[in-house]
Amino acid sequence: MENPVIVALDFENGKKAKEFLLSFEGVTPFVKVGMELFYAEGISFLSWLKERKFPVFLDLKLHDIPTTVYKSMKVLGTVGVDMINVHASGGTNMMKAAKEGLLDSGAHQTKLIAVTQLTSTDEKMLSDELLIQQSNLLECVTHYAELAKQAGLDGVVCSAHEVKSIKETCGNSFLTVTPGIRLSNQQVHDQVRISTPHDAALKGVDYMVVGRSITQSANPADVYGKIINEWREVHENNNRSPIA
Repeated sequence: MENPVIVALDFENGKKAKEFLLSFEGVTPFVKVGMELFYAEGISFLSWLKERKFPVFLDLKLHDIPTTVYKSMKVLGTVGVDMINVHASGGTNMMKAAKEGLLDSGAHQTKLIAVTQLTSTDEKMLSDELLIQQSNLLECVTHYAELAKQAGLDGVVCSAHEVKSIKETCGNSFLTVTPGIRLSNQQVHDQVRISTPHDAALKGVDYMVVGRSITQSANPADVYGKIINEWREVHENNNRSPIA
């Protein structure tokens, strides 16, 4: 797998994001553009990234009525990002509409994934605030993943702790994209379902999203390289194909 590590460009504007990317000196990592940066810079920044061959995960977590999501995806699909997402809690019809919007835009190569539960969600929040009490967090996440697959999506955003259950239910080819990745010596901040790069690789995640560990490092490219190497070592030790 190429570029299994997605670098979260959690910057307030395009100028800072571009300055950060210059530190990679010719390397084009898979990058994630979230709400803050997209709302500040819009589609023009996505075009700038694609012109420079950066693989892009557009992390907007669309969640609205099916018609609105369809129309939004039909616009966003024209940019040619590599991955984009919606909230699974929007329901099967909304997820199907998102897929239709992408296909109608001509974005046949763009991977569409669904957010199951945010990594800031824990069991208490699930039952006390979201009032999802008939299942635990693992069951809820796995059920959302199953609905996403039925809707024709390519995978889900989940924590590393749910990957095994999702793969067993949806198959190994169903993608798992894992945020909440922290190096072993770092604070967890606002996320509760977290994992280290090593543990995420052992659990079989397909892509890991890494933000602060890289973006707040004195040498981002060096940390990025170390995480890639750590991932490769786990896969090699498990007699799996090395990552390019």
